[in-house]
Amino acid sequence: MHRTLLLAKIHNCTLTAANINYIGSISIDQTLLEKSGIVPFEQVHVVNVTNGQRFTTYAISAPANSGAIELNGAAARLGISGDRLIIMSYGQFSLDELKSYSPTVVIVDGQNRLSEVRRYDDLLSQT
Repeated sequence: MHRTLLLAKIHNCTLTAANINYIGSISIDQTLLEKSGIVPFEQVHVVNVTNGQRFTTYAISAPANSGAIELNGAAARLGISGDRLIIMSYGQFSLDELKSYSPTVVIVDGQNRLSEVRRYDDLLSQT
């Protein structure tokens, strides 16, 4: 049996643009992709904390260290610049893999610059 669990999260990032005239996806700063382990074209779930919208799309790479987080295509109708987002990917794990499993959490500042990379186990132990 496999279970689907959170694999990676980019927490509380800021939407920098919404481009309706682009083939659908979400553009994410390459540095944040690499640190989170999310790969280009991977399915991601996006939660718009500002307006409550939740949707699924796929990630594409924006220039490294640009701070870019951009909704493209139809998804561009689900947010405006300045909205706060959480971007999550999921993975399927066997029961054995769950023994050493812990999601990666990328924390950013107000300009979407990398602040910290944490494991969920670390975050939970500090609450």
